Amino acid sequence: MSTTTYFLAVDLGATSGRTILGSICDGKLQQQELTRFPNHIIQTGGHFYWDIYALYHEIIRGLKAVADKGIHLTSIGIDTWGVDFVCVGEDGGLLRNPYSYRDPHTEGAMEEYFKQIPRERVYEKTGIQFMPFNSLFQLAAMRSHNDSALKAADKILFIPDALMYMLTGEAVCEYTILSTSQMLDPRTKHIDPELIGAIGLKEEQFGRYVNPGDMVGTLSPEVQRQTGLGPIPVVAVAGHDTASAVAAVPAQDERFAYLSCGTWSLLGIETREAIINEKSYKYNFTNEGGIEGTTRFLKNICGMWLLERCRQEWTGAPQDVNQVNRDAMEAEPHRSTINPDDPRFANPTSMVKAIQEYCRETHQPVPEDYRQTARCIFESLALRYRQVVDYLRELAPFPIERLHVIGGGTHNQYLMQMTADSLQMPVITGPVEGTAIGNIMLQAKAAGLVGDIYEMRRIIAQSIEMKTYLPKKS
Repeated sequence: MSTTTYFLAVDLGATSGRTILGSICDGKLQQQELTRFPNHIIQTGGHFYWDIYALYHEIIRGLKAVADKGIHLTSIGIDTWGVDFVCVGEDGGLLRNPYSYRDPHTEGAMEEYFKQIPRERVYEKTGIQFMPFNSLFQLAAMRSHNDSALKAADKILFIPDALMYMLTGEAVCEYTILSTSQMLDPRTKHIDPELIGAIGLKEEQFGRYVNPGDMVGTLSPEVQRQTGLGPIPVVAVAGHDTASAVAAVPAQDERFAYLSCGTWSLLGIETREAIINEKSYKYNFTNEGGIEGTTRFLKNICGMWLLERCRQEWTGAPQDVNQVNRDAMEAEPHRSTINPDDPRFANPTSMVKAIQEYCRETHQPVPEDYRQTARCIFESLALRYRQVVDYLRELAPFPIERLHVIGGGTHNQYLMQMTADSLQMPVITGPVEGTAIGNIMLQAKAAGLVGDIYEMRRIIAQSIEMKTYLPKKS
């Protein structure tokens, strides 16, 4: 007689979060969304913050929903976006809501930091793509601004680690989320003391190191009382959402590239060793931690954030994003394109105007309505994907034969076909909910239900619907 094993995945993105009940029975994975909620950036006092307490409240609400169903959980796992962190005081209390990576306080912080440790040396030590909001530069900015929370910090915990701390009282530093910080040496798998020493920090200010699959602790007595659950184990999954998503790629061998397509587009390959050389530095690629000792060699690309922000501004466009996608196909093709990673698109007051200004400055036709703007975004992303895959082909230790796409962007069949045409390579979509699936499967691995990444991926392939887009001849 088969038994069903249950896991709770807490999956927090930059715009929304979910709690998902995952179960494995007879070698098949099933999911049930319990709760969904917005994740708001709070703007006050000239800064942008995440509401860590609201996120914690939503996790408690999800745990209560499990208790109401009378389900026995094997474990709980949390994944979130990268780089951001919480300062914790000596008394164990959180000192302030954490800054959002979109906060402008890091402007100029990279350049100031490089006066202490040169840019080339930072990359040689970490192999991380330079972005102004990387944790190292956030901390450097806070130090230079005499930030009171950092001055009083006994511990610095990344967002998934902070939420696990609030649930268990255990302060940890999970490998994949740490790898987004530009403080990790991928060779030693530890924080580089020189990099943090330059801003007056020490390794012991971060939690104990844990890897995906390690036990963190159990729900505290306080959380047990709030939720009606017992001392359920909290397991470190791949705390960085992209790492959990890549773990869910249903690939059969190493000869693939992956694209996690959502607010951000994360495009890369999975390798056994970090790739740190002159070419990777020139192309600004990043080496982030994966599961089972792998490295996610990738590039961050501004993704559907462009469309999300435009949709907030459009007054005459349909509310249904699928209708927007269809309407975009009525616009003239290849009329105008943008570089999605131009700094002006990071967090403009008006995304529509930012796109129009870019086209005007580059002497292209300016998009006049939502159809032309959406088509411009989709074609620009597909072209950017081709450019990055061309870079990957120069750097990969194996041939790249196909692109696996995971995440919400897989719903946009037009963008997927454009991508296949642009890359002249098969594009395989699915799973849509890759992050949550990776989270659940890593908990299953920790529980001993699966042996390794290949068994995980076989189960995932058997449990989801995939679609293949073949390139049209160019």
